Amino acid sequence: MKNKTLNTLLRGLALAMGIGASLGAMADPLKVGFVYVGPVGDHGWTYQHEMGRRELAEHFGDKVQTSYVENVAEGADAERVIRNMAKDGYNLIFTTSFGFMNPTDKVARQFPKVTFEHATGYKHEKNLGTYLSSSYEGRYVGGYLAAKMTKTHKIGYIASFPIPEVIRDINAIQLALNKYDPQAELKVMWVSTWFDPGKEADAANALIDQGVDVLFQHTDSPAPIQAAERRGVYAVGYASDMQHFGPKTVLTSIVNDWGPHYIKTTQAVLDGNWKPQDFWGGLAEETIVLPLNKDLLPPAVQDEASKMIADIKSGAFHPFTGPIKDQGGKERIAAGAVASNADLAAMDYYVEGIKAELPK
Repeated sequence: MKNKTLNTLLRGLALAMGIGASLGAMADPLKVGFVYVGPVGDHGWTYQHEMGRRELAEHFGDKVQTSYVENVAEGADAERVIRNMAKDGYNLIFTTSFGFMNPTDKVARQFPKVTFEHATGYKHEKNLGTYLSSSYEGRYVGGYLAAKMTKTHKIGYIASFPIPEVIRDINAIQLALNKYDPQAELKVMWVSTWFDPGKEADAANALIDQGVDVLFQHTDSPAPIQAAERRGVYAVGYASDMQHFGPKTVLTSIVNDWGPHYIKTTQAVLDGNWKPQDFWGGLAEETIVLPLNKDLLPPAVQDEASKMIADIKSGAFHPFTGPIKDQGGKERIAAGAVASNADLAAMDYYVEGIKAELPK
């Protein structure tokens, strides 16, 4: 009863002094929203973002209030969802797919007091930053593993959409193949979807029918891994650790760990010192993790892969170190030069060695 009376007196005093609104705001939890392109149960991209959200919620407890909207289509539907979150008083909104970039940018300009972060994009505002994983680092290591484990010298890649993120990951694999198995052929199949288990499985089976014996994917379900397990070929998982879907198949997975970034960003907003940035998290930041399957990989291959990972972490090696030419023979990265984040963010060409044409 005494606490209730004291609180009433303090509120009355605050109102009298004209600071009631600010005290109320201080007592309220920070509202953090997430917009997902797929279902939280996709066991891939969206699943890992959801794991990051849960880690954030556990870390801050009642200091934050989090929620998400899943299966949001890229385009007008995304703009509606993002705007509704901003209208509903969310202080920090994460949008987690490349196709959400323009809707996020538009809503951010309309709600300058809300903080936005967009995954995999490149547009910035005073209240809009970007973040992504340097997944090409993992792809290069995966390309090395494929070169050492293939018998047919045919490597498959199930691709979603021809955006820079996907293109640079394909190129990273090819650069590793150029070095460790020059006779290998990288076959790319575009499925024009992030999450469609049926399409993904069909693409996997089509590539295996063409002789592919190591399979990569830039899609979100475990369907390609399951197809590879059934067909007896190797695969590299993406976004989450997919080994349990293919214990006899998965050489490694390029695992995204978003929790630390979400926690760091939320803390900055709580502290009032958040600033827009272009965050690239890779092996060094442990935004990317590569669990090697020791039951499948020979010890010498494991050792070389571990050294490669250590060198990428330390900065001793960068997958996109020149000279690098495109498939037409034009030099894109000079000898000894390292591609900048700006170069990588705008990548719209295949590197030398890829025989397929890039979709327009």
